[in-house]
Amino acid sequence: MASAALAADPATALALLRTGELAVHGRITTASNGVLYCTVTLDGRTAPCVYKPVAGERPLWDYPDGTLAGREVAAYLVSAATGWALIPPTVLRDGPHGPGMVQLWVEPDEAAEDLIDLQDPAGPEPGWLPIVLADVGGGRSALLVHRDDPRLRRLAVLDAVLNNSDRKGGHWIAAADGRLYGIDHGVTFAEPAKLRTLLWGWAGEPLPPEAPEVLAALAEDLGGALGESLRPHLTSTELAAVRARVTDLRDTGRHPLPAPDWPSIPWPPV
Repeated sequence: MASAALAADPATALALLRTGELAVHGRITTASNGVLYCTVTLDGRTAPCVYKPVAGERPLWDYPDGTLAGREVAAYLVSAATGWALIPPTVLRDGPHGPGMVQLWVEPDEAAEDLIDLQDPAGPEPGWLPIVLADVGGGRSALLVHRDDPRLRRLAVLDAVLNNSDRKGGHWIAAADGRLYGIDHGVTFAEPAKLRTLLWGWAGEPLPPEAPEVLAALAEDLGGALGESLRPHLTSTELAAVRARVTDLRDTGRHPLPAPDWPSIPWPPV
């Protein structure tokens, strides 16, 4: 089963990730923390995955509690609860280098259309939304834009719930089956507003039509099974902040605006 097809079958993927034999094949050197490319095998089925051991995490002053691996798992649990399946199946388990996050590796579709671009500063082309005016060197500037894509818009709503502080252009994957998956959710769930993303094209605009129903169900679930499943990974204050963000999104019915006292664009952006 191809990784994209396996990602769309979370029950099978989660069983494989939780109990399969984990084999490390190499390190992804572009990552700031320890990230290992692996395969996991169970009952004759093998799939690629990413293993981020807790031992490989760099301490962060603004995320002093819990682990980044736990936050990645918490992000997956929230994504799964929305029904949008925007994060590949993710578990917390023991591995060759101790406990860590293991996430199904989804191969990108090399033929997929670009979702971000640099365009004329005069304004975005049809089907694109502006992010920020960028200095491209030599005294020249260009407009950084992202597509007006419903998959990205759902991801923007999820990021607002997660308080994602690192939604770079390289932190989503367009899969061969047309799905879009977000990755790298270690710096999420902070209590203060820290949303830092490239998906500002809808800032202040009404949420997509399906969002109110999804957020209502999420609010109920946070008071029950979902909230309990998040407790091992987040502090009580962070859990309360998740509920407050969901309530705020429901009350306003709009995508959030950038926080005035926090950088709104991740660096580097891609």
